Amino acid sequence: MDEINRWADIDEDLLKEISKRFHAYHDYIQLRLVCKEWSLKLPKIPNGNKIPWLLLPDETVKNHSYEDEEIYHLMQLAAADDETLDTCALEEKDIYHIMLPEMQSYSKLIRGSGHGWLIVVSMSDGTIQMLNPFTNRRLDLPPVSTFPDIIDYQPDNHGDEYTLWDFRDIRSTTERDELHRLHVCKVIINSSPECDIENFMALVIFGPNRRLAFYKPGNMRWVEFPTRDKRFDDVIFFQEKIYAINNYGQLYEFDTKTRAGLKGGIHETRPPSEIFLSPTKPKYLVGCANGSLLMLVRHTEKKNKEYETYKFDIYELKRNRKEWSALDNLGNYILVIGFNSSVQIPAPFLSKGNQIWFTDNQIAAQSSFYDPVAQDIGIFDLDHRSFQRVLLDVKLFCPPVWLS
Repeated sequence: MDEINRWADIDEDLLKEISKRFHAYHDYIQLRLVCKEWSLKLPKIPNGNKIPWLLLPDETVKNHSYEDEEIYHLMQLAAADDETLDTCALEEKDIYHIMLPEMQSYSKLIRGSGHGWLIVVSMSDGTIQMLNPFTNRRLDLPPVSTFPDIIDYQPDNHGDEYTLWDFRDIRSTTERDELHRLHVCKVIINSSPECDIENFMALVIFGPNRRLAFYKPGNMRWVEFPTRDKRFDDVIFFQEKIYAINNYGQLYEFDTKTRAGLKGGIHETRPPSEIFLSPTKPKYLVGCANGSLLMLVRHTEKKNKEYETYKFDIYELKRNRKEWSALDNLGNYILVIGFNSSVQIPAPFLSKGNQIWFTDNQIAAQSSFYDPVAQDIGIFDLDHRSFQRVLLDVKLFCPPVWLS
């Protein structure tokens, strides 16, 4: 009994330091179950260095006995060995299941993730909801019908439910399901609303022109950014500012702390001269621990009716500099990109750095939502300039997303 009490009475700071060595969530859960005292001292969601989960729908859900609930897989690549990485189909090893009744394959789309939350768009009614699968908490965001380019929404006007400004800025009409599927390109958040709802903020890249809008608690609609520029590929929160990148490689900077609201626009730094403008070469922004900004250029090509990544270019904008420079080494860090908030993470314990983990977030490439398609998922190793593809033979209705 004294031995048990010794473990229960361990110094709280020492216990938290021990918990940082548990990089897989299922291992962390076992740590909290050692005794009641540890469960009380350790937070339900771990802090510190965490391995992102790869969340993907079950492609064989109809073969299961669950009729009203959707099965989702959680897969941790960093905890997997090379054999698992080369696996083409889903297996039980290193795969964990969660039940998400809110996620039905044909009616829900994941269009963002960050801080443990998923951002989900409903195909049927255009609602946008945040869902935390670990705590089962939910938060409603304004629906698609409140985007700045939407003029009117008449749900009973079948086939022409939406009146909007199209990609030519001409007034037009379109049907509901297609708009709900394609209009939300990506949503990111600055923090968990459970921690600080007053300062919470969500950003969205929306519409055929890929413009920017934001939401703050109390807003009934999405508010357009103070720029009418188009073709944005990515947007992030970094060092109390918002940075965005368009398909030309032009950087934008916005200040969120002004009394007049969001202020900003084109950054003085010009795009690298060798940047290509192309929908098959999307750009991503990542904020780094050393204060630098990274721009990733992802090169894709069409193979057998589906798109595949074949190359990454990386550029760094150092703090207080005004020019991008090419970067070929990430050190002991990993970049994680897709529908998630683009992030840099330290290489997990016993895992390799200098890598890019990527999932498929090219909406234009998902030509037929009602037919499952193979997804462009994998790891790019900068040391060897090589790709490890994941789940090559698995076809999914909804693109997978990283969840941390």
